[in-house]
Amino acid sequence: MNKPIVECRGLSKTYHDGHTSVNVLTTIDFEINAGSRIAIVGPSGSGKSTLLHLLGGLDKPTGGQVLINGQNWQSLSEKKRCLLRNQELGFVYQFHHLLPEFSALENVAMPLLMTNMPIKSAMSQARDILAQVGLSARETHKPSQLSGGERQRVAIARALVHRPSCVFADEPTGNLDQTTAAKVFDLMLGLNVSSKTALVIVTHDQSLASQMDKVLTLQSGTLQVVA
Repeated sequence: MNKPIVECRGLSKTYHDGHTSVNVLTTIDFEINAGSRIAIVGPSGSGKSTLLHLLGGLDKPTGGQVLINGQNWQSLSEKKRCLLRNQELGFVYQFHHLLPEFSALENVAMPLLMTNMPIKSAMSQARDILAQVGLSARETHKPSQLSGGERQRVAIARALVHRPSCVFADEPTGNLDQTTAAKVFDLMLGLNVSSKTALVIVTHDQSLASQMDKVLTLQSGTLQVVA
């Protein structure tokens, strides 16, 4: 049996503000396996984004641990965390966070260039993934020259260009109109199938969540399986 890509063990997160403590997450346990599709839903402010940040090693838990391919985030140096994150994980957010001064192709190639891949190879790989998201004709355009849906497709291509084991998506279609959102989401599901990349998506859209293999609801600091 293959090991899970991501494991949560007794994960908790508490924020402190002066004499006040807020328990956002409490003793969360779950696993993400290769090729799985998981939706995380819940009320605003329930800690969904916090959970993704902990899973991706972007924040530190108050208790418990997160393992990526068997490696505990907290046992790694910052350099090794960055390396592991860049090798194994991809991130897509509601706002694309593209670098405005670079072209679509350059934005997508950036994760590869950060690993010191030769420029020619990085651009070739980036060009291939842009073709998969239907943007070959737009690769020289800067973000300001792209539509909202195109910018989000570039962001998805950037998240997938290094062939990560798992992609975390935080409201990736929340800033798009309904038609464009459906197309972007279908694209993500298609790439999940073709590349076997696990997909974990935070969303308020129940119709999108219902297309995933498993739906988890986050409420009062705990996760429950609802589908």
